[in-house]
Amino acid sequence: MASKRLGGKRALVTGASSGIGAALARELAALGASLVITARREDRLSALAEELRSAHGVEVDVVAADLADAAAPEKLHAATEGAGKPVDILVNNAGLGAYTPFIDAPWERHATVIGVNITALSELCRLFAPHMTARGHGHIMNVGSLSAWMPIPGFAVYAASKVYVRKFSEALDYELSAKGVRVIVVNPGGTATEFMEAADQQIKKAGEWTLMSSERCARIAVRKMLAGRRSVITGVFNTVAMFLLRFLPRRLYPLLAHVGMSSGVEAKAS
Repeated sequence: MASKRLGGKRALVTGASSGIGAALARELAALGASLVITARREDRLSALAEELRSAHGVEVDVVAADLADAAAPEKLHAATEGAGKPVDILVNNAGLGAYTPFIDAPWERHATVIGVNITALSELCRLFAPHMTARGHGHIMNVGSLSAWMPIPGFAVYAASKVYVRKFSEALDYELSAKGVRVIVVNPGGTATEFMEAADQQIKKAGEWTLMSSERCARIAVRKMLAGRRSVITGVFNTVAMFLLRFLPRRLYPLLAHVGMSSGVEAKAS
């Protein structure tokens, strides 16, 4: 039987309707945490909530919210801390990407990526961290990406947003750790989720072998969070790849990223 290490704790997980977010919710529930799960698709959230209540006997609240809406962070705060339900673990997993040349996508799409990946994530940290520091304990998990190490043509705004997540999280952990709150940035590589489909792409057969499962990614993320890590790259292959990258000239990074993306993904069939 799984350890109930997080019994009595409550976690708020964004982007929990599928992929890494749903896997993180399952991992936290297995450790005994009560949950507040949020995403746009309420039907999927409700199905996940029923699954977790049945499997682990934990309390699960569903709050449908779109983090592209500027009012969403305050809505989540009001439904938790504002309703007398303190959040001990904040998981900022929701993220968007638009895989297309920068000038070919409308500005509104880029603005939405920035709004979700940077603005909403930062505001949620600002809303919940003071409660955690006042109580003297808490965890914040921000889900980044290996893209934070690479300028990626076609994913320029997304990759840049993940640089922000990485640097912001590492700095915030330094600021908050003395007050009992730890911040970790989790940097997955290719993971089997719906992310590429949402970015109007699909994984080629040749690229499927490189993908990590959402479940394995979530297990690594939660384990490293509870171990007090500030930053983690999920998977040995990804860790080695990012280590070796430092020995290559930076001018080659965009070319390598472009070749890697082109060989692994393609436009969805209409």
